[in-house]
Amino acid sequence: MHFAALYLCALPLSAFVSAAPAHSSEPVTSSTTLSSVPAVSETSSAAEATATVAFASTDPNLPLWSLDSGSPAPVRESLGAPILGPSNFPLEQENPDLLAPPTTDAGSVNNAKWPFSLSHNRLQTGGWARQENIGVLPIATSMASVNMRLEAGAIRELHWHKTSEWAYVLSGSTQVSSVDTNGKNFLATVGPGDLWFFPPGIPHSLQATNESAGGSEFLLIFDDGAFSEDSTFLLTDWLSHVPYEVLLKNFQASGDAFAHIPAKELYIFPGPVPDPNAVAPTSPQGQVTNSYSFAFSKVNATKTPGGSVKIVDSTTFTEATTIAAAEVTVEPGAIRELHWHPTMDEWSFFLEGQGRVTIFASQGNARTFNYQAGDIGFVPTAMGHYVENTGNTTLKYLEIFNTDKYQDISLNQWLALTPPELVKAHLQLSDETISSLSKTKQVVVG
Repeated sequence: MHFAALYLCALPLSAFVSAAPAHSSEPVTSSTTLSSVPAVSETSSAAEATATVAFASTDPNLPLWSLDSGSPAPVRESLGAPILGPSNFPLEQENPDLLAPPTTDAGSVNNAKWPFSLSHNRLQTGGWARQENIGVLPIATSMASVNMRLEAGAIRELHWHKTSEWAYVLSGSTQVSSVDTNGKNFLATVGPGDLWFFPPGIPHSLQATNESAGGSEFLLIFDDGAFSEDSTFLLTDWLSHVPYEVLLKNFQASGDAFAHIPAKELYIFPGPVPDPNAVAPTSPQGQVTNSYSFAFSKVNATKTPGGSVKIVDSTTFTEATTIAAAEVTVEPGAIRELHWHPTMDEWSFFLEGQGRVTIFASQGNARTFNYQAGDIGFVPTAMGHYVENTGNTTLKYLEIFNTDKYQDISLNQWLALTPPELVKAHLQLSDETISSLSKTKQVVVG
């Protein structure tokens, strides 16, 4: 016991001694002592720092190939080796930073990419629907999504959900209708880049107009990662499971008034093309107080040094109390700056172009994912990340959050507004670099 106690007490001192420089018979000079640490600016008031770990590498870690050039191989400089067995070339071409990851990647981060192309598609007369939820992307616990297509006139039947429904129109126009708990109704035609939102339990319908020959296509977001489109409450499904005499009693009808209701759900089905300028039936209770649609396409984007951004949340789209979003463009060579979201997960959808995201999950864990148009990304709450345009065309994507207010923290702004001595002590930055930090959010830099 006495020996063990002495050994434990000696550990800190021995560790310190082992970390000290080896003895040399040559005289120690200031240049010898500071050769492994960067010089501190003469104007700095921060104490000189002693490097306790090696400095981070300055070697480039670019993607090693792209969609249209280069050959995939799990090799980065001296690391890795070519594949000898079978491989899926198209997937490897799309994911260079998974097959040959940057040397800055480390540890483990759960998969944060799901292409809608891999989702099972439900085909109906008049359209289709495919979904993403925790069944295919387990990391995305806070939100799920559906990509839906309706031909002109086709109807997504009258229905409601346990969750809220937020939508972004990808193409064409969709007429949406609803009635709230007070009997107030709503009808609107929602065009490309515009939004609609229905609170949990509020019944609604969706129908494509013929303002474009193809009808419409849209993205639906639900504020629960376990949501399934197959668990929707559908009008026809319900009525087909109510005894016929109960239907007659409920609606004060008789005879064969309800003799031709469908025997099972319709889900998506053809219908007459609606008038895009139609108005809701007159309700004695009036129309809903706050609109269920929002003309996001008419919001002016804020231009940035490397692209643009526009934000929508409950401060502008009053009814949308559970979903906030940003539409971001990143020009070639630019990045959505290093940042994080303090209290909410980020669900992303890539609309145009290609890019990559490195997710920092703390404790030395980081992983890089590549994205193309039609892909879904996910970053859990508070995890640091960026979005880099790795292509030759504009990258456009949506950041979507399960919250009423959009929030983010810019790494650049945080450092710029922190006492300089603290920043220098951490990162050994020069006064010139410190002074170049931005005290306002750049959002997209390039």
